[in-house]
Amino acid sequence: MKDHQKEFPVGKMCKVFKVSRGGFYAWQKHVPPNRDNENRMLLSEIQRIHQMSKSSYGSPRITDELRARGFNVSRPRVARLMNKNGIRAVHAKKFVATTDSKHGYPVVENKLDRNFSAQESGQVWVSDITYVKTEQGWLYLTVILDLFDRKVIGWSQSGDMTAKNTTIAAWKMAVGNRVPSKRLIFHSDRGIQYACHDFADLLDSYGCVERSMSRKGDCWDNAVAESFFKSLKVELVYRNDYHGKQEASLSIFEWIETWYNVNRRHSALGNMTIREFENLNTLKNVA
Repeated sequence: MKDHQKEFPVGKMCKVFKVSRGGFYAWQKHVPPNRDNENRMLLSEIQRIHQMSKSSYGSPRITDELRARGFNVSRPRVARLMNKNGIRAVHAKKFVATTDSKHGYPVVENKLDRNFSAQESGQVWVSDITYVKTEQGWLYLTVILDLFDRKVIGWSQSGDMTAKNTTIAAWKMAVGNRVPSKRLIFHSDRGIQYACHDFADLLDSYGCVERSMSRKGDCWDNAVAESFFKSLKVELVYRNDYHGKQEASLSIFEWIETWYNVNRRHSALGNMTIREFENLNTLKNVA
């Protein structure tokens, strides 16, 4: 009957074969048992990936992760299974910036000008500082990201906002992990930790570093660093009540080094992980 719907009226075929019209349409909508089994298996894997991502992944990233694991699946199918089972990505909350730009140190012009791309590693680094609340007080986190692959190449955690324990410590880790190119743009906000003489002199000592700062009060000028902190807050910080700074520090260390830098899928990299992106570029360079 299904194969001959264009040739004969459904009602007439139902009468000839002595089946009800409603029964025929119900049969058409029936999902074969194999499809049911596939959906159950997919749903189980979707739940595991969603949990692994700390509920941060929506259907596009979950689809890409499934494909990386060998599943031939479409995004609409993943979205339907997620919607049906109440699986959703968590959303961002607003958070307060830590920037203190009320100081007497010189500031530099915005050389980056919202060009958040790089052709190779070591060309453009961006940095910012945020805070994490604990019962023992604030823990301050400074990060430096390479725009080429969005990797956190340098970071520091401290109980104070001195340049020594924030920007300088993060910079020393960054140059230890990745060598700057012949010309490196280092972009930040106008905070005192970036504008002070100790940090400015440190960067100037490298010769190849060109400093860049956001325009006053414009968070979009440092959007990549802001986006990183939003991800950190939504996927980790807002879900935990930290009793002490050490507990928060270990939690953030694990999130950066075992999740964000290795296994998390990044929309800026075509939903690849940083590790996959690095491997792809290694193959390109070899070729």
